Amino acid sequence: MPKTKFQEVIFTILMVMVMVYAMVVYNIAFDKGKMSNQIFLLAFHEFPIMVAAGFILELLVVGRIVPGLAFRIVTPGKDRPIAVILVISALTVCFMCPIMSFIATVLFQGVNSDLIVNWLQISVRNFPMALCWQIFYAGPLVRWIFGKIFRQGQESATAPAA
Repeated sequence: MPKTKFQEVIFTILMVMVMVYAMVVYNIAFDKGKMSNQIFLLAFHEFPIMVAAGFILELLVVGRIVPGLAFRIVTPGKDRPIAVILVISALTVCFMCPIMSFIATVLFQGVNSDLIVNWLQISVRNFPMALCWQIFYAGPLVRWIFGKIFRQGQESATAPAA
């Protein structure tokens, strides 16, 4: 897990990219009515704007709210690390999914009289996927990548000079 502000930014970038790409693929496939190889390429059209929105939202809003709420439920150092990870992950999805779904609804369906019902429908559809993707795939993958990046950096920093 991140220990410095720099590490927090790197972790956030990695997590947002993995989550956004998967959710964009999911939503395009849902809208097209099927999954195809083309969907993986189409997702890159929406990817930049949604990553930017997700990164800003996570770093400036959700990332500041979630720890306070999570640490009312679990205590790092006292509770098992997996419990802390699961609570933080679940709460992050609880905030990010409806907000990102709202942003996507406005960007891709426009502001109209059906905005609220469209947003609610998309949020309800996205939430189970976002939660499962975060808990079982994105979270473990990003923590593994993050650990490899910063463990290697620490090892090279402490290695004796030749």
